[in-house]
Amino acid sequence: MGETDSEVGTFDLTGPLPSGTTLLEASAGTGKTFTVGALVTRYVADGVRLDEMLVITFGRAASQELRERVREQLVEAERVLTDPSLADPDNALLALLLDGDPAELDLRRRRMRDALASFDAATIATTHQFCQLVLRSLGVAGDTDAGTRLVESLDDLVVEVVDDVYLRTFGHQQGRLPFDRAGALALARAAIGDRQSALAPAAADEPADGGPGSRVAFAQAVRDEVDRRKRRLGILGYDAPARQRMRGRWRIVLVDEFQDTDPTQWDVLRRAFHGHATMVLIGDPKQAIYGFRGGDVTTYLAAAREATTRATLGTNWRSDAELVRRLQVVLRGAALGDEAIVVRDVDAHHRGNRLLGAPHPSPFRIRQVSRTGFRLTRSGDIAAAAARAHIAADCAADIAELLAAGPTWDGRPLRAEDVAVIVGTRDHGLLVQRHLATRGVPSVIAGGGRLFETPAADAWLALLEALDQPHRRGRVRAAALTPFLGHSAASLVAGGDQLSDELADLLRGWALLLRGRGVAALFEAAEERGLSARVLRTVDGERTLTDLRHLAQLLHETSVRERLGLTAILQWCRDERRRAAGTERPRRLDSDAAAVQIVTVHGSKGLQYPVTYLPFAYQS
Repeated sequence: MGETDSEVGTFDLTGPLPSGTTLLEASAGTGKTFTVGALVTRYVADGVRLDEMLVITFGRAASQELRERVREQLVEAERVLTDPSLADPDNALLALLLDGDPAELDLRRRRMRDALASFDAATIATTHQFCQLVLRSLGVAGDTDAGTRLVESLDDLVVEVVDDVYLRTFGHQQGRLPFDRAGALALARAAIGDRQSALAPAAADEPADGGPGSRVAFAQAVRDEVDRRKRRLGILGYDAPARQRMRGRWRIVLVDEFQDTDPTQWDVLRRAFHGHATMVLIGDPKQAIYGFRGGDVTTYLAAAREATTRATLGTNWRSDAELVRRLQVVLRGAALGDEAIVVRDVDAHHRGNRLLGAPHPSPFRIRQVSRTGFRLTRSGDIAAAAARAHIAADCAADIAELLAAGPTWDGRPLRAEDVAVIVGTRDHGLLVQRHLATRGVPSVIAGGGRLFETPAADAWLALLEALDQPHRRGRVRAAALTPFLGHSAASLVAGGDQLSDELADLLRGWALLLRGRGVAALFEAAEERGLSARVLRTVDGERTLTDLRHLAQLLHETSVRERLGLTAILQWCRDERRRAAGTERPRRLDSDAAAVQIVTVHGSKGLQYPVTYLPFAYQS
């Protein structure tokens, strides 16, 4: 059992290195990833080889970022140990590494160089990648093949096997049996649970149908049948060879973003390393309540109960002190989802106010809509649509006023891309974007939405259907209404059959172009007919054009990779649209220009932006 809530102190990165199972409770901006990199650097300096450390995070993108951050810190440590004059005086980790006699510093430098030389072999991965790595490395010991998967428990399989073997062995016997079904199940669980133990053979003069000999034979039969079915099903449990191989390979285990770990992943880590290796879990319990982002409160609290040491990361490295102080006045001590998940006080690294010259200088403002001027409902409330429109307009006006004032951020002019608007849904973001556009403030919506559910995807599907069957007038006219051809319903009516025939001929030529040179050539032909200019003249044109180009690239790459013809490309596009409801394919930013960033709460916490607006926080 770990410390009680009142005993959780602040983690000192320059103090004694963690041992046992340590849970480090983080808050936003307190440097979870930096702490992982710093601990790796300290363990390397202390003589732990890089291949003896396992570093885990939640997603593939996060694991790549973590790998880069860890390497950066090792490079910086090696550089400073080579030339101490290069050390940042405010970096406590580097100061600690430089504290020693010349021989010790030289040893640490050589250890850093060795770690960097072998860095490609470092195990920095997602939990799923780690599990697959274990399966591949078990070899004969794990009795696995490439398709094997690790399962949380083999007990259901054991129960099934016990019933089958028990009936096969004793089903024909009359009278008293050597042991009942409950005894058979207990015997099987003991035999399967400890695969390394030897089953004692029966005495030579002992009858095979009774006494200890029957139990040994039954246990061996269950073991054999479980092994056979495991191979057939392609599964592996947490047996002793797997655990021993993991413990023998990794002495130190560091888990970043632990709040996103699910129960199965935690069970893998707990069974493999808890009590046998040093394991450091770093996560923000306040994010564990975000079920929509994969957080798991139950898992986090279970790990907290088993941790031998608990501490917090006590310094916010991103936000100014005044903002941190005022937020703590509002949130201090609040329990989020569970009494054990509490908003704790943190210090701020940035003591001054980096935003200067703003028309409203307070670092934390709450704006409230009053009922004045609104047509109220019968219950005396403001209609939701009217409230949202008013709030979006107010947010846009406040942003426009801020940018027009010419403030500075950390000594440089504040730019539009320094400002973020955090919304719950894309529709809310579009509402703010429209009001920003009326004030001449450029903005982009980052991601937000499934690519194959966009108007651009509708346009591509209509075009491909017309290319596949240009003799069908309905499909030709549907394609004509897309941005690729740019006609309106009125122009189609005015042009009549003659226009439809001309468009059908054009589409036949485009179909030949696609078959001969691919989707990229088709899209280039559409560009030559003014696609970009036509789309950019429409509302939200940058967004639509970006999606059209993104889809063109996907269609081209897929058709080349899988050698798809026109009909097969069309079917692939239809299949992707059907799968879109359950699969997110991220959309690209619609512009690289300086613009206010509109992002959803699912994708951003807002800490990377100097100025953040939450216009619809009342719905959060």
